[in-house]
Amino acid sequence: MKIAVFHNLPSGGAKRALYGSVRHLVNSGHSVDVFVPSTAEEAFLSLKNIGANVTVSPVKRTLFGSLYSFARYIPPMEISLRDLERTQKDIAQTINNGEYDIVLSEQDRFTMSPFFLKFVKKPTVYFCQQPSRFHEQVLLNVKKAAGYKDNLNPLRRWIRRQFAKRLPRIDRENASYAKYVLVNSYFSRESVLRSYGLNSNVSFLGVDTEVFKPSDAPREGYVLSVGECAPKKGFDFIIRSLALVPLGTRPKLVLVCNSVDPAWKEYLERLATNLGVRVDFKTLVDDQEIVALYNRATLVLYAPYLEPFGLVPIEAMACGTPVVAVREGGVRESVVHNETGILTERDERMFSEAVSNLLADAKRRKAMGKKAIEVVRGFWTLDHAGQRFVGHLERAKKI
Repeated sequence: MKIAVFHNLPSGGAKRALYGSVRHLVNSGHSVDVFVPSTAEEAFLSLKNIGANVTVSPVKRTLFGSLYSFARYIPPMEISLRDLERTQKDIAQTINNGEYDIVLSEQDRFTMSPFFLKFVKKPTVYFCQQPSRFHEQVLLNVKKAAGYKDNLNPLRRWIRRQFAKRLPRIDRENASYAKYVLVNSYFSRESVLRSYGLNSNVSFLGVDTEVFKPSDAPREGYVLSVGECAPKKGFDFIIRSLALVPLGTRPKLVLVCNSVDPAWKEYLERLATNLGVRVDFKTLVDDQEIVALYNRATLVLYAPYLEPFGLVPIEAMACGTPVVAVREGGVRESVVHNETGILTERDERMFSEAVSNLLADAKRRKAMGKKAIEVVRGFWTLDHAGQRFVGHLERAKKI
């Protein structure tokens, strides 16, 4: 197949998943052309490195675009959404004029569902990682309970509020143009149905087992969690849970963050200090270091709020490291309870007991790690994910 790919993603799990999908397509003999606006993150896991042709279209900020966005969309912060929309329209027209069998559209870092979907005319698969979440009460409650205050000036704070109010409408409108929607979990399928009223198909992601694999490195006694340093990732819950582990066996927590909200990081540091939990922050580590950290960790802890899928648990499992996670969102579909890790309710006492019990039982941890590797290699590899993904592209091409 000749495939056109559009994305406007930041660094992080969604871009890593796209990287794996495109690599599988190229390695399987398909031709892949990637089209991105200049706001997309292409330095992180650049698709050029795996044989895709990448075209970057500049998003030019114009006075008209800013005024239009202020009235119709969202007051401009980093960019004008009207100018972004015009760039995505131009990209779609380029693809419409090309000889492509199928188009893959990923999400947009600003609007979630991209404007691109309005304008592309060829058979298109929209991979929706998740709908807009700005309106979710649970995330507002987490910030309120922490006394969270951002570092924005009053104008930018007002713009952020307008963004939170208007984004769901823009997201829903753009998503309404999608004809074939893919999601990463059954939990996400339900979220898409609830938010957009759209049917979707589950195409589980995978992990690169040539990169994420066990090593002979000794375990170093710390516990690890990975993700954006932001309220939705649940690091505060993990810190409060670890504070309930007896002091003599309480492990150090290593947090690896691809991006950091400075105000939230300060809050986590104060919380950890007050509760007697040692925390070590690491940012923007490369794959070699993160794999080493997974392998040297005793456990990986995972507690984001309603995470749609989450690559972290299967990355940890691929390295033979058991996962203790909150039984919530997509993680229920990847971690096998009592076999590759432990799933608990969002209860700090239950979570801390699960951590304490595994820390005290090396034999059980070893058995879980061995089973985790077996489970990943049997279902969660990039090849498995790629085969599932290509099947959906072939199906969408005929619609």
